[in-house]
Amino acid sequence: MNWTIEFAPFMGWPFYWALVLLASLVMLAVLWGGGRGRVLRVIALAALVFALANPVLRKEQRRPLPNVVLVVVDQSDSQKLTGRLPLTEQVRSELARKFAAIPNLQVRWITAAKPAPESGEGTALFAAVNRGLSHIPADRLAAVVMVTDGQVHDVPAKVHSLGIKAPLHGIITGRKGETDRRIEVLKAPRYGLVGSVGKARLRVSSSGGAQGGKARDLRPAKINIIREGRKLETRIVEVDQSFEIDIPFPHAGTNIVEVELAPVADELTEANNRAVIVAEGVRENLRVLLVSGEPHPGERTWRNLLKSDAAVDLVHFTILRPPRKQDGTPIHQLSLIAFPTRELFSEKLEDFDLIIFDRYKRRGVLPLFYFDNIAEYVRKGGAILVAAGEAFAGPRSLAQTPLAQILPASPTGRMTEVPYRARTTKEGWRHPVTRSLPGAGDERTGPQWGRWLRIIDAEYHSGRRLLRGPDDKPLLILDRVGKGRVAMLLSDHAWLWARRYDGGGPFNDLFRRLSHWLMKEPDLEEEALTAKGQGDKLVIERRSMSDRVADVEVTGPTGQTSKVKLKKVSPGLWRAAVEAPIAGIYRVKSGAREAAAHVGKLSPKEVAAMTATDQHLRPIVEATGGGIFWAASAASKVKTVRDKDKAARAEAETTAKLPRIALLPGGQRMSGEGWLGLADRKAYVVQGVKLTPLVSGLIALAVALMLLAGTWYREGH
Repeated sequence: MNWTIEFAPFMGWPFYWALVLLASLVMLAVLWGGGRGRVLRVIALAALVFALANPVLRKEQRRPLPNVVLVVVDQSDSQKLTGRLPLTEQVRSELARKFAAIPNLQVRWITAAKPAPESGEGTALFAAVNRGLSHIPADRLAAVVMVTDGQVHDVPAKVHSLGIKAPLHGIITGRKGETDRRIEVLKAPRYGLVGSVGKARLRVSSSGGAQGGKARDLRPAKINIIREGRKLETRIVEVDQSFEIDIPFPHAGTNIVEVELAPVADELTEANNRAVIVAEGVRENLRVLLVSGEPHPGERTWRNLLKSDAAVDLVHFTILRPPRKQDGTPIHQLSLIAFPTRELFSEKLEDFDLIIFDRYKRRGVLPLFYFDNIAEYVRKGGAILVAAGEAFAGPRSLAQTPLAQILPASPTGRMTEVPYRARTTKEGWRHPVTRSLPGAGDERTGPQWGRWLRIIDAEYHSGRRLLRGPDDKPLLILDRVGKGRVAMLLSDHAWLWARRYDGGGPFNDLFRRLSHWLMKEPDLEEEALTAKGQGDKLVIERRSMSDRVADVEVTGPTGQTSKVKLKKVSPGLWRAAVEAPIAGIYRVKSGAREAAAHVGKLSPKEVAAMTATDQHLRPIVEATGGGIFWAASAASKVKTVRDKDKAARAEAETTAKLPRIALLPGGQRMSGEGWLGLADRKAYVVQGVKLTPLVSGLIALAVALMLLAGTWYREGH
């Protein structure tokens, strides 16, 4: 119960105050004029004025509201990667126990795990505080308690920007004097030409140590440079001094180089001892040699296709005049130059990435030993595409040259000239070159592409048959020979697709994929394991020509491993997306194939300093009257346990030591040695109100009459 006196004058307050002023003047005049009964007159007038104020006794029935304490628990990467989470859970349990012993107190828990954009991808605890305060009345907030390692990156500059009138306390999970080393990438190339070598600048940094009186560890550091699972180099570098490493680009597509920092004794964590550099290898313009055996309707189609690709430099020759043909025509009247056989097939053969023989037939232009050169060029890593025409089935066929030793099929000497639709084979449904071609349909219905009119009958020897013609005859065959690649198209009617004959077909898609597969484009490899980060998920893809693929082993940044089962999404393609709770480098392995990916933004703010500190929070905490407390006792420690067979895993041996918690009236200082204060806000809600007038009508009349009678009596005597 709470008692108060309130006034509710019978007239408006302006009129009442005017009456008070007038009555005061009258009372002063009465007192100044003297005479008997003046005091009683003044008292009578004052009583009248008081009665007109209508005093009321107010009695409230109040229900106390509990105080609220907001606890923000830091579960950012710097907490997870250093093994402090067990200590954090101990602190949380101990706080819950201590708060439960305080009557009339509610606890609101908030977990801050993901960085906020405004924090620059660092730890954003005050953003979490603002979210929590939006649901707590300001007059009930007893305190804000932060359980963190102190690496907070959104600390406000001024205390008034917090908008609270309660103490802010920090409980630091960690030990004073922790030391840590990390590897930083200062500058790295984003792309480079295949075959070239770029430069990256890095630095090994050391932090911590100062709070415990221990100097920073500046001993030389050992680093290992690894490219796609293979160690390239080991080097000794100075701490806090930048150094350069080579970034090779051996192939097109993604090239990954990892720099691994060897751990040292008493290091806080190894999670930031690895840096990854991902750069795209791009080919210098691909050089393609197109040799057309004779003019035909599809010749320009091949030329237009290759010229439309900005990444291709095309050299095209159409053989019209064999070298032994001498008809006396003056050289200046010839429309074509002589075929430069020696320059192309002897001196500059290695400069080409792909050679295409389009309806070529032996006419004495190329001596046989040049075909030996071409076969050797393929074995060493070159590529050749044979688009066979009628001549391939005759005595002037390329199969009658040394090139036959690398061809995946040999002609039978017959041709089939009937309208047919090219169909995808079982292997073709899985191969990246022919998988998911526009208009391909499915394995049951097959494609509805335009018809071709001719196929060269051939006996299949090796390679993969991707397309088939009538009577399941091989139409498109891909093969690997040594380090190189060979493709055979056993028809010269592919140009019908480009001309939209009978509805046409995916000419550009098919032959662009085919040419890039021949030139070893990584995205068209039929056997591949890839991984990439998408937000906070790791996306794993496996391409294979097999019916099944093995589970993938995933190794996370802290060394934990798990098995992931891939789901078949289309023939030859399996995929899985798994949660990546910690940002960093993830390695995936399936059989002999390995890949690495960087997931999330492992922000420099989050890993630049992972040692526990109170320096960031102390100014704002002290400005609110709160305090900083270290949770780990002197005997506690966080250590890294290494396993010979598995990656390092973080474990913690911790003992939480918390201060005494007291509920106190608000004051300037709400913390001290060994104690933490909560402000008792004494908030309440009114459940009922009873109003009792102090001056009723009869009582007021009786008092007034009594005073008037006293005045008259006084004047009469």
